[in-house]
Amino acid sequence: MKRLLMILTVMLSTTMTIMAQKMYITIDGRTEAVTLVNNSATQALVAKLQEAPVTVTLNSSGGFEIWGSLGFSLPTSNEQINAQPGDVILYSGSNICMFYGTNSWGYTRLGKIDGLSESELRTFLKAGESNISVTLSLNNTTGISQVKAGDSKSKAYTLNGTLAQTGHKGIIIKNGKRYIR
Repeated sequence: MKRLLMILTVMLSTTMTIMAQKMYITIDGRTEAVTLVNNSATQALVAKLQEAPVTVTLNSSGGFEIWGSLGFSLPTSNEQINAQPGDVILYSGSNICMFYGTNSWGYTRLGKIDGLSESELRTFLKAGESNISVTLSLNNTTGISQVKAGDSKSKAYTLNGTLAQTGHKGIIIKNGKRYIR
């Protein structure tokens, strides 16, 4: 039985790592997706984010990035990289850098922010600002803080904020209250 549990744990861990091709960055309530590369640094980061989201404080630097300490170290596989806008990079094993400009240095690549232009990246990453609170997570849901009913026949919603279909099993929110179906 113990061996079976160990095998299942390894399989679940491997499946979760494979499924976690995306990481999400949230700044001031706005969330953007990052497509992760597959290396030992991202695997360790995914394992850390499976425990809980990580919030870091980043600062603008050099007119091309925001960066700061993760508060923990990740494995490195540094190589000379010409970082481009949208790149998410590990620097010195314990610092995360998010680029809105370009720079060439020895980094470990983590991933790339999906689908934003350089101008949109500058806005999202708060280029030029300091003390930027950034949350890294594997989940793109922010939760529901309040649901207001429009009438006595209000609809039920899932925790993802979508309309709960007839026969939906799980936790729903209806008239501001949580129910389990």
